[in-house]
Amino acid sequence: MKLTVLGSGGSVPHPLRSSSGYWLETQSGTVLLDCSASVPHRIAQERLDWAGLDVVWISHFHLDHSGGLAAFLHGMRHAPQTRGRKKPLNIFGPAGVRHLIDTFDAASGRRLLKQRFPVEIIEVGDLENFEIVPGIQAVASKTPHTSESLGIHIRDADGRTIVYTSDTGFSDVVAAFAQGVDLLLIECSFVRDKTLENHLELAEAMHVIRKSKPKRAVLTHLFEDWDKVDFAAEVRKFEPPCEVLEAVDGLQIEVPK
Repeated sequence: MKLTVLGSGGSVPHPLRSSSGYWLETQSGTVLLDCSASVPHRIAQERLDWAGLDVVWISHFHLDHSGGLAAFLHGMRHAPQTRGRKKPLNIFGPAGVRHLIDTFDAASGRRLLKQRFPVEIIEVGDLENFEIVPGIQAVASKTPHTSESLGIHIRDADGRTIVYTSDTGFSDVVAAFAQGVDLLLIECSFVRDKTLENHLELAEAMHVIRKSKPKRAVLTHLFEDWDKVDFAAEVRKFEPPCEVLEAVDGLQIEVPK
């Protein structure tokens, strides 16, 4: 598996960090993890095969995670690159994602789902197992952020694993969900003194990392406070049990066997 960070920031415009989006290449298909407004442009910048994308995963309905989906579908509908496409595009998300897409569709004239290829919308629940692409297993887990928010655990045919928490408040459930994964992609909005309970600051993210014991971790969804500090120095204060990377737009990470 290979992960490309499309957007490592939050919702506030930032000169270097786009809003949430992550491209995951697996043995049997590609998965877009969240789709902010900046994601369609970022996919093109990274020269990724957006016309052949297999799956979109929407973790929750805040617009810095879902606001680019309508524009992406609109672009696919008109793009010459998708004229010969026949395989379906599957969109997974929590209960309510169908209503979200229907609302986007209604606002744009009921054409987003009238593609040259099938578009399937699949709603999943807490601790539900599902096949996200052929041979690649996934399970969702409720996270303390919004009423619908879900993290996702993905396992490929070789046993490689990744957990994407998306936005989350502090919970030991998140640590249990990510136990022993090869790569933990975890939000860490604040350096310290967080002002929003439904996000994490560094001490909390490091607690989750120590308890879950991933082989590698990436801190993402970084707010502007991170611009004022030395990332590596702040992380070292917590004596991390594994390599902890700073998400930056364009970062690519291989998940080895």
